[in-house]
Amino acid sequence: MDGSDDRAAATAEQIGRILREREATVGIAESLTGGLLVQALARTEGSGEWLQGAVVAYASSVKHELLQVRAEAVVSEQAAGEMASAARVCLGADVAVAVTGVAGPAPQDDEPPGTVWIAIDDGTAVTAELFRTSGSPEDVCRDTVVAALRRLAARLTTC
Repeated sequence: MDGSDDRAAATAEQIGRILREREATVGIAESLTGGLLVQALARTEGSGEWLQGAVVAYASSVKHELLQVRAEAVVSEQAAGEMASAARVCLGADVAVAVTGVAGPAPQDDEPPGTVWIAIDDGTAVTAELFRTSGSPEDVCRDTVVAALRRLAARLTTC
């Protein structure tokens, strides 16, 4: 396990503790990470109590059709927010996090590799943040998982 895996595991455990204490659940919508985000949470002890599931929408058409993303550009603030909202509703979760972006090596939606949007819908508000990283597609995915988990943990501690 490298440092980013350790950070992801520690943050996922923190998220699990918060959700258990609140008797709340989380859902995931992810694209570029291809299931890595939900795996980080699913590997956490007790995740069956609070992890509702995930939609891994890798193809743009799946984002549009299944997650009802209206945004033309799927690597965008709007698309990330729409993904988080759809995941929260369709998975019956109290909160949902979504990631969409470009792992590389080629650009998408005129955005360079390493461009990622992370959105959270907690049922009262939807927020999306731009995250930029670099490296190989594998590096971008790992960094995105850690960033998304950190943002989710921060949101859960402030609401």
